[in-house]
Amino acid sequence: MKIKSAEFEISAPTLERAPRWALPEFAFIGRSNVGKSSLINLLTERNALAKASVTPGKTKLINFFRINANWCLVDLPGYGYAKVGREQRADFNEAVADFIEQRDVLAHVFVLIDSRLSPQRIDLEFVRWIGTADAAFSLVFTKTDKVSTSVAQSNIALFKKAIAEFLPQPPATFATSSTKKTGRMELLKFIEAGLAAYKNG
Repeated sequence: MKIKSAEFEISAPTLERAPRWALPEFAFIGRSNVGKSSLINLLTERNALAKASVTPGKTKLINFFRINANWCLVDLPGYGYAKVGREQRADFNEAVADFIEQRDVLAHVFVLIDSRLSPQRIDLEFVRWIGTADAAFSLVFTKTDKVSTSVAQSNIALFKKAIAEFLPQPPATFATSSTKKTGRMELLKFIEAGLAAYKNG
């Protein structure tokens, strides 16, 4: 897939304020400071499409970007450092929970995980929750250039082993580096295949 156009469309505080359209949406979410804005800019090859910030958790709204005029990239607010079990869904962001559970044009959610770290409880709890939300999702391990290959691979393996305890079907996984521009083509191919499946399904 070649990104020919990428345009900011709108920001919405809640699901009810989200745009009403038939465009399939691919959403990105992760805990604060996971490198989400940098990854979105890498995918679209637009350096300032998503505003990166050194302040974790600055993104508070659901941001919509129209890509190639035929699909939408959604930048979801980070899920911070609160518990995200089903009974505490409002703690991480009720608007995000509503969006993931109820958005009818949501095709896929990419959950971003920092590859520099061993499995973090907040990430594991979010993956456990989204596994119950009837939403298609995959894992994107970011910042693989910030540690050695062996450390990144070890942390990824540990995370996959941890979620295997509560996910019967393992999600697709990607390893990325916004600095080295790795993982971009793999993600775009996955989205392209998802678009085809969405249109046919």
